[in-house]
Amino acid sequence: MLKLVATVVALAASVTAHGDHATDQEPLEGPHKSLWYNSLPGDGGTQADSVFSGISTFGRVAYSPCLATEDVKYDIAFIGAPFDTGTSYRPGARFGPSGIRQGSRRLNLYGGYNVPLDANPFNSWATVIDCGDIPVTSYDNAYAIYQIEESHNSILMREPATNASAPGPSKKGKTLPRVITLGGDHTITLPLLRSMNRAYGPITVIHFDSHLDTWKPKVFGGAPTKQASINHGTYFYHASQEGLLKNDTNIHAGIRTTLSGLSDYENDGYCGFHIVEAREIDTIGTAGIIKKIRDRVGTTNPVYLSIDIDTLDPAFAPATGTPETGGWSTRELRTIVRGLEGINLVAADIVEVAPAYDTNAELTTMAAADTLYEVMTLMVKNGPLSEMVRKEEIEAKKEM
Repeated sequence: MLKLVATVVALAASVTAHGDHATDQEPLEGPHKSLWYNSLPGDGGTQADSVFSGISTFGRVAYSPCLATEDVKYDIAFIGAPFDTGTSYRPGARFGPSGIRQGSRRLNLYGGYNVPLDANPFNSWATVIDCGDIPVTSYDNAYAIYQIEESHNSILMREPATNASAPGPSKKGKTLPRVITLGGDHTITLPLLRSMNRAYGPITVIHFDSHLDTWKPKVFGGAPTKQASINHGTYFYHASQEGLLKNDTNIHAGIRTTLSGLSDYENDGYCGFHIVEAREIDTIGTAGIIKKIRDRVGTTNPVYLSIDIDTLDPAFAPATGTPETGGWSTRELRTIVRGLEGINLVAADIVEVAPAYDTNAELTTMAAADTLYEVMTLMVKNGPLSEMVRKEEIEAKKEM
């Protein structure tokens, strides 16, 4: 009995001693920060997850539900337009925005520095955010197109994070943010151009595509109804008819489609476009393509850039609605896009990415994301849109 009492007393003493020792230690409050928040290599920022985990935004930039709040400021905003009910062949581009975001996850894996363009779009003067997606209806094309225009314009017309009070190139003389739209089939470019027209008036367009997309509705789709006349092969025809395009400054690049006849080319000219065919790269190279684009659009106009992923050969981008063989490689397209440095890109879209047709290696979504990485870098290098006005003032003084 005495032995048992002694054992209990000894255990109690041990517990008391352990308790005293514990009070001398700093308590751990949740997981240690260094386990979860790591500095990116190079000159990037911080991230909460590995690049292959977490909720996807474009390039892992900050997310804000821009259509639900106006509290956040930005200089470049990504917005998704998950619409694909204007397609003529394979649907599925409604999943394009989420697919492109998935393909962009590793863009800043090593810090995001763009070596050819000598800039880091993830670490610059610009505040870049992902606004999520426009809640596009899939039941009514007319209403969906209205939703896309109004949502885009809501995001476009706000004050930017940088130089908000400085004069800018918009119709009202204000500096606006840039908006990059993730499609969606190419029909979405019509409501986007309507939104741009409200901000800038008629605008110059650079259009990368394998197809013209200026077909008359009677030629492309037959136009059995007014709404059916608006689709991913006719939207530029409508844009021309509505006065949304700046005359004789617009250009297609990468064209290799079949035609209903040479009258399609004549109609394209009436819509205000010049054509660079995909096969020209065999004779004039990427430098010649770049020169043709720059000579056509100039470096003073506000420019809208629209990129159909089917510009690329299906070997590089199989996941698209209307693939055409004989296209450019991903490397060639990225080189040509980089050649647009100094052109005043005020907004852009990338369209016709339909992830259901992609390979397991995500070739198409990565190609789309990498192309937009080049576009985003060009926008950052060109500075806030207030710089357009400042450069014009400098040039005007030189001419005096």
